[in-house]
Amino acid sequence: MTHRIRTRTLVAVAALLLAAPLTPAAHAAAEDVQVEGRLPSGATYLMDVPADWNGTVLLYSHGYTPPGAPNPARNAPDDTTKSLLLHQGYALIGSSYATDGWAVTEAVPDQLATLDAFTARFGRAGRTLAWGTSYGGLVTTALAERHASRLAGSLSMCGLVQGGVANWNSTLDPVFALRTLLAPGSDIPLTRLPSQAAATEASDAMTGVVTGAQRTPEGRARIALAAALHDIPGWNDPSQPRPAPTDWDAQQSGQYQAVVGLVRFPAFVWRQEAEARAGGNMAWNTGVDYRALLRRSPYLKEVEELYAKAGLSLRSDLNALDKAPRVHADAEAVRWMSRTSTFTGRLTKPQLNIHTTGDALIPVQSESAYRRAATAAGSTPLLRQRYVDNAGHCTFSPGEQIAALHTLEDRITHGHWRDSDPAALNSRAATADPSSEARYVPYAPARYPRPYDRSHPFDEDRKHP
Repeated sequence: MTHRIRTRTLVAVAALLLAAPLTPAAHAAAEDVQVEGRLPSGATYLMDVPADWNGTVLLYSHGYTPPGAPNPARNAPDDTTKSLLLHQGYALIGSSYATDGWAVTEAVPDQLATLDAFTARFGRAGRTLAWGTSYGGLVTTALAERHASRLAGSLSMCGLVQGGVANWNSTLDPVFALRTLLAPGSDIPLTRLPSQAAATEASDAMTGVVTGAQRTPEGRARIALAAALHDIPGWNDPSQPRPAPTDWDAQQSGQYQAVVGLVRFPAFVWRQEAEARAGGNMAWNTGVDYRALLRRSPYLKEVEELYAKAGLSLRSDLNALDKAPRVHADAEAVRWMSRTSTFTGRLTKPQLNIHTTGDALIPVQSESAYRRAATAAGSTPLLRQRYVDNAGHCTFSPGEQIAALHTLEDRITHGHWRDSDPAALNSRAATADPSSEARYVPYAPARYPRPYDRSHPFDEDRKHP
């Protein structure tokens, strides 16, 4: 294990190298310290320890890194939040994970190894909290369920807490609808993509189909239907104004942009990388009733209105989905994804989840999927889920993130959830960072379209012949 240490003074370096602290109080250095290193797996890590460390370590799990993209170690979601937390005395640590892509089998052990490296250098923390954003919310929840003895609690932010199987199934549904309704007879492959080049070719072909369809009322209605099957909201870009509740055209325009993003990346290129890890196709839609999925979608009314405006028969298109050849999964790939990336809902330490209401990449309904698992496992007293009224993926303000951390700490300290309602969270957010927004609201997400967890063992038998 190699290290590179940067400090403000040589005195701080000497203090770290010579001291052998046994308690959190003994860990304070003369100056703030940053440590960078490499784990035996090849992952890099980053640690920031303030001079007035308060004894709490925040183990941060970063989001998904696309195949081939830079993959640095990260220990906070953004620089402003990082600076505020260091000023409050928290030690911040996190790793890069040894590989990019769907790296849960590397991410979990690399995060634990990073915690071990911190303990070896600075001593045992008084309290360790796991937190993460997006795909890092999946990693955080895996740590919480499988390695609770290492943690005092966990915070998932805009997390992929529906788990891997549910995620890839729900990513399949919109592109299945797009191919069936907009490119009938097309040979665009949706699964079992043999290479990144093949995935990119399929993505480009589907992007062309969607872009062309957006030019006609019929195409726009069908894109809205595909978006509704994945619960993609009409307001998902914070740079755009929120559409009026009955402005169906504006809502569809927002969904279109998100559908293009889905086709460009998760549905093909990211799927191919995950399939390579799983050893085959881990998604299916055999036995799926798309009428039922649409009826449960919050965007049913929009779809009905756009179909009527286009003079299309929604019933005919749903019949076409029913009759189209379905996608079958590879059993071993499903088992791998279930074993590595699907949750039981069994918590033994408190977990707080926060999510933006206008998230297109990981729709807010993913929180319903995890609550379903936690309810079956009897863990709901340990789980709280709170919602920020904003568009976009992980578009939290620094204050909103720090408020969530403080609320989790309060639960750990007192043994029950206190002041965890939206008003209290907004008050904490304003205190943590008066310059940033505080937008927690009462909210109850709809049911996730196709939940799948390990606390419902008959799901696989019922939905995956």
